[in-house]
Amino acid sequence: MNQAFIALGTNIEPREEHLKQALDLLEANEYISIQKKSSIYETAPVGYQDQADFLNMVLELQTSLSSMNLLDVCQQIERELGRKRDIRFGPRTIDLDILTFNHENSRVERLIIPHPRMHERAFVLIPLGEIAPAFIIPVHEKSVEAYLKEIPEKDRADVRLWKEEI
Repeated sequence: MNQAFIALGTNIEPREEHLKQALDLLEANEYISIQKKSSIYETAPVGYQDQADFLNMVLELQTSLSSMNLLDVCQQIERELGRKRDIRFGPRTIDLDILTFNHENSRVERLIIPHPRMHERAFVLIPLGEIAPAFIIPVHEKSVEAYLKEIPEKDRADVRLWKEEI
């Protein structure tokens, strides 16, 4: 079995419903088992600012799928839930990003593992740190907990606990 961490984000209403639907679709896949779910955090947008706040969370999965097949599943869920890619870092019904896959380091046209900006983003590190603080991020060989200590206070303030369970 393969271990993967996936980040989910949404900022188009109904936000919570989009997270629930994405979780339901992942759980319905016979090749995926959700092991842990972080709390849901409400976060300020990063990059493109003229948009609503996001709801974000992180999942730990076990899967028999390859990383590319998992990417296909994630992108299919995004399409089913109406994801449009009009503006880079813009509004979205749902976004599913593969953060890590086992301890692999890979770079192909469609997928970079680990996610190239995950260690810089409070909205990823805070929920990931909730479920896997000791996890060592491949390439950087540094724990999530160590990265959390480096997050500027302003970035931390933009990530607020929204709901503990979904």
